[in-house]
Amino acid sequence: MSSQTEDPRAAIAMSSRPGERFTSLPEREWRDAFFALTADVRAAVAADMSRAELESFLDRLDPDEVTDVLGYVDGETRETLLATLDAARREKVDFLLSFDPESAAGVMNLDYVTVDADRSFDAVTERVRRFEERTGRMPTIFVTDDDVLLGELPGAALSAADPETDAITDYVRETPSVRYDRADEEVLTVFRQNSGRTVAVLDEDDDILGAIYATDLLTVLGETVGETLYEFTGVAEEESVLDGPVVKVRRRYKWLVLNLATAFVAAVVVGLFESTIAAVAILAAYMPVVAGMGGNAGTQSMAVTVRGISLGQVSLSTGKRVVANEAIAGAANGLITGALVAVVSTAFSYGEFGVLLGAVIGVSMVANLVIAGFFGALTPLVLDTVGYDPATSATIFITTATDVLGFVVFLGLARAVLI
Repeated sequence: MSSQTEDPRAAIAMSSRPGERFTSLPEREWRDAFFALTADVRAAVAADMSRAELESFLDRLDPDEVTDVLGYVDGETRETLLATLDAARREKVDFLLSFDPESAAGVMNLDYVTVDADRSFDAVTERVRRFEERTGRMPTIFVTDDDVLLGELPGAALSAADPETDAITDYVRETPSVRYDRADEEVLTVFRQNSGRTVAVLDEDDDILGAIYATDLLTVLGETVGETLYEFTGVAEEESVLDGPVVKVRRRYKWLVLNLATAFVAAVVVGLFESTIAAVAILAAYMPVVAGMGGNAGTQSMAVTVRGISLGQVSLSTGKRVVANEAIAGAANGLITGALVAVVSTAFSYGEFGVLLGAVIGVSMVANLVIAGFFGALTPLVLDTVGYDPATSATIFITTATDVLGFVVFLGLARAVLI
């Protein structure tokens, strides 16, 4: 691939000198390129840049972005870079650095002004003008009454309102808020519930600390989606597509070994029915169908249950109805899919087995999807109760249950009915 068409993110990540490759980009592209990289590559870039290059980079960033970059350098470098900032920016960055980077305060920015509810529109306009002159950005306008947040005053109200007859409170829009120490996943939940709204960040006394916009959460959203995908597949969260083979092996082999152990359990069960399979060879063709349907149904149940756990909607003590609903849904889906596969298998094997083979497969499908629904809901609840992350560990146990118990039902019925 030519240098003209090469993805700069891939080139930086794969370079032995990522900082040098990063600074070779036009400076106007630095911000977008840096924040498009994965966390481990950002750390490598920051570590490989000189202090002069870092200083030049920070000059182009907002205080909240400066805070993010400083999180990737060592303490001595951080103090040196902080000393190069002007007093106003340094004060803001110091303030932001005092918070957990994975909390609401860690993703907020300081582009806001607060005004009292009894202020005039002219006074508010002047306050906004001074902020724009100082920062070059339009602030969010929070309206308070005795330091209590009433909501947000849309910027358009400054030109649409009649200063002679209208009051600020006539235009205030309710603003969702979140405590500064809440995890960033909770902030995402608030945004989903209040689409398009700015979220105010409050301290213990309900005073305003900052504002969070949808753009502030793009990185968090990407990381959350990535974490969910990684957790469901047994891949380490920090793994990058550009990592070398040694890194990939080190981060994955434990999961594969555990999967191998559970696969042997299923193999032992199948071995117990070796004579049955030898007598009715066609059973081997339908075994992947029974196992695959059970695994897929179990994963569906697990996904719904894990989401309920993460949102605080269900726990082991309150999960009886969830488990029952998933088992009943599994039975219904088993009837639908079991009937289909029974018809197909009967059509192919009617001359030898009549309707018996179809009946065995159909009943086995119903039983395995009930098993899948039951264990798909129960396993995450149990793992969460004993302190394990259900998203990272439930899949293996559920698949083992559907494979082992599914084969026992399928091959056991075949031995009883067909031989």
